Amino acid sequence: MSKGLTVGSVLPDFELPDDGGTKRRLSELQGDNALVLQLGRGEHCPRERQHHKELLRLQELVPVAFTELVTILPNDQHDTNKMKITTGAWWTFLSDGDYTVQSALEIDEYTDPHHRATVPHTLVLAPGLVIDKVYCGYWFWGRPSADQLWTDLQDLFRRTKADFDPTTEAARAAWAAAG
Repeated sequence: MSKGLTVGSVLPDFELPDDGGTKRRLSELQGDNALVLQLGRGEHCPRERQHHKELLRLQELVPVAFTELVTILPNDQHDTNKMKITTGAWWTFLSDGDYTVQSALEIDEYTDPHHRATVPHTLVLAPGLVIDKVYCGYWFWGRPSADQLWTDLQDLFRRTKADFDPTTEAARAAWAAAG
């Protein structure tokens, strides 16, 4: 069982190198936005590549939707960059080559005798790295589609943005009071 991947808990603010070698904190990457975080199995996995190709459908949407997309792989910087390039992704990829995230969250895939893989998880995080939704993708069909993530993000924003529907009386009153 993973450690700390429960809805409502706060994910540790991991600091890892991106595919270019610059150390980045999750909180810095998230800012005030929602964050879809991929804790990937590893560059060696064809299922990982295929799932990232599915996420390409989101990469053009998230910049205009106050949402960030980040992938963490249990690979060195070279293999992390290779995964980013081969999938055509341009969102941020982080290298967990020292297995910091994998160890802290206890998501090591003990069933793989050939690779130090991570049991893949997809997290939808509210601002402040608060876990709002958790998918365990050990089996490929456990990984969320772009459409499922759209629904999850819609639900998150509906609950956290007072002006999600700006036509309500409460939203209009809040706007008037702020102005």
